[in-house]
Amino acid sequence: MKQLDVTLMHPAEQIAIIIGRIYRSGMTTTSGGNVSIMDENGDIWITPAGIDKGSLKPSDIMCVKADGTIVGPHRPSSEYPFHRAIYKMYPHMRSVIHAHPPGLVTFSVVHKVPDTSILPQARAVCGPVGFAPYALPGSEKLGEMIVKEFKSNPDYKAVIMENHGVVLMGEDIADAYQRFETLELCARTILNAKTLGKPNFLTQEQILKHEQAINTPFQHFMGVKHPSDERAIRSEICTIVRRACSQGLMCSSYGTASVRWRGNDFLITPSNVQRWDLDPEDIVQVKDGMVEAGKMASRAVALHYEIYRRNPKVNSIIMTQSPSLMAFCTTGVKFDVRTIPEAWIFLQDIPIFPFGSQYDDLNNLAEEFRQKPCVLIANDGVVVTGDKLINTFDRLEVADFSARSLVMAAPLGNLKPITDKEIEELRVAFHV
Repeated sequence: MKQLDVTLMHPAEQIAIIIGRIYRSGMTTTSGGNVSIMDENGDIWITPAGIDKGSLKPSDIMCVKADGTIVGPHRPSSEYPFHRAIYKMYPHMRSVIHAHPPGLVTFSVVHKVPDTSILPQARAVCGPVGFAPYALPGSEKLGEMIVKEFKSNPDYKAVIMENHGVVLMGEDIADAYQRFETLELCARTILNAKTLGKPNFLTQEQILKHEQAINTPFQHFMGVKHPSDERAIRSEICTIVRRACSQGLMCSSYGTASVRWRGNDFLITPSNVQRWDLDPEDIVQVKDGMVEAGKMASRAVALHYEIYRRNPKVNSIIMTQSPSLMAFCTTGVKFDVRTIPEAWIFLQDIPIFPFGSQYDDLNNLAEEFRQKPCVLIANDGVVVTGDKLINTFDRLEVADFSARSLVMAAPLGNLKPITDKEIEELRVAFHV
């Protein structure tokens, strides 16, 4: 069993893990939100009412049997009626998530739906998003309103609830959570972008081209060997990716990490495994310009290959999205890290490349890392490089902290950057 593949666990364990992630990520409160799973017997497992979401255990999860019998030490969530209504209408859907994450609640209270074309992967993950009229929480009427909205478009799997929050369904709990997390990332990105300026959205043509640009023109090789140093890298990548997820620097649907192994050979995250659930066996080896057979490497593998090939001092790469960094990626506003000394020392002046450079302009993009450790790609994310993976992650954290500071500073006035003279002093003192 994979260490964190929640879909292989008992429904009560799955729910306890996912509601814990939601709470620790700041996407619900102690009393808010509810998660459910309908099992193969038609029984609905659901979070309890009035119990601390930050400390739920599998033994706290309630079960409402198909015949209506309630099993467990508490009361089922007060929102059980709309969970039941969704499963009745969509029996092939096996999980429902409802919560009050700040970004989506912001859209909820102004009666708008976030435009998922802000990020290239979001349209495919989230699908179109509906908007359900208000009804009393916990009422049968609320279930009717939600189901009616889902029925209005057969492609809806996510609905913003007027003055309430969001509800999402999925074929399993991992599917529902990926949709939930990605939609909240879209919402926070748009809100941060509007704080800085005007967000730029991708066209349908750009999204389609991105989806078609798999960027894996590599042959596959058999007979993969896993010496101890290779296995150590696999574990290190998994540790850093999970850490990035827990800190909101990656999400289920996006985030790539790689580490140089020997020469230009490297190990990289796959494209078909949610980042939270990454296990060492999922990591893909790239050797002699070929990809480990039987696995699907990140669609960014070609870019990573070119960066390593052209930049022998680069030994690790992280590509990701965070709401604050994406505010700069989606507005074109200059990400000026001349904020505090540490930020400039770690990041230097950061260029931004147009969307599509990650597959249309690989050579020039890869060459940029001869001089720069960090690059933004419009609407796609940040690429950070470094020596050791932990140092690259540190650089990513500094970038995100800097972006957050600048977004929060925007309502106060314009940045008063460190001067050119002070930058030169830093360059000399720290051998930048």
